Amino acid sequence: MKKLLFILLLFIATVTIFVVWFYRSAKPLSGKEEFKDFLIIKGLGASQIAQKLQKDGFIKNALAFKVYVQVTGAASKIQAGEYRLSSNISLFEIVGQLKKGPVEIWVTIPEGLRKEEIAQRFAKSLGKDTLFLSEFLETAEEGYLFPDTYLFPKDASASAIVGKLTRTFDTKTFEMDITRDQVILASLIERETKTNEERPIVAGILTNRLNVGMALQVDATIQYAKGNWEPVALGDKSLNSPYNTYRFPGLPPGPIANPGLSSLEAAANPADTDYFYYLHDSKGKIYYAKTLAEHNENIRRYLTD
Repeated sequence: MKKLLFILLLFIATVTIFVVWFYRSAKPLSGKEEFKDFLIIKGLGASQIAQKLQKDGFIKNALAFKVYVQVTGAASKIQAGEYRLSSNISLFEIVGQLKKGPVEIWVTIPEGLRKEEIAQRFAKSLGKDTLFLSEFLETAEEGYLFPDTYLFPKDASASAIVGKLTRTFDTKTFEMDITRDQVILASLIERETKTNEERPIVAGILTNRLNVGMALQVDATIQYAKGNWEPVALGDKSLNSPYNTYRFPGLPPGPIANPGLSSLEAAANPADTDYFYYLHDSKGKIYYAKTLAEHNENIRRYLTD
């Protein structure tokens, strides 16, 4: 009986000590209101966030933060981004802000999207309305919105976002001295290739065709004209659009997507090749050909069931 009572008292004492420690640890670090930026990078776990909060002077104890977010389930609800925090608020209030979401949001723009697709990504991530979409599309120039991961305030305007993406494009391509025709070519390469190794070769193939006056016959240009990325049907190849590179030789009048750096580099430095044709099989493997006869043989071997 005495042993059981001892265990019970020890348990109560342990819980009491823990509760006192926890609530002392959860109190504000200081009584002075002083807001500072706090950045949570994508992929950081609760332990890393806790250590960073303590190191940056927002909480007293990293362990108390970690225990609280794990027990309450808040750990999985903390969002990446940039926050404005002060050391005069409690651990509970800090966790509440981290669950609510940042003042700045990370937005990732992959290579090969059209400008309206980029606008929609920002609208969804930042909670924007249709007015934002129309302003974005009026301001943005297709092909010059550099794909990357960006950090923007939730209240960022369409013009501010377009300006940032365009300046990033200028910075990335500064040493290339890239021309508009090369940007157009890069957009075709981006949509037509799957790997960095393919891009210079496909750039060389398309350049060869341009040099001899052959139609480029790039399916992605028809997809752009139709406003989607659905597979091109045989009837689509007669579409009356200046972007239809089956009907009209030469480059289309403008970029069909926003290319990444490797496609831009390929367009600026195409491979010296004798190939004039290429295709991808159902598994995405590419096959090249120098002549139409070789290309037709590749079609028979790799695309015909």
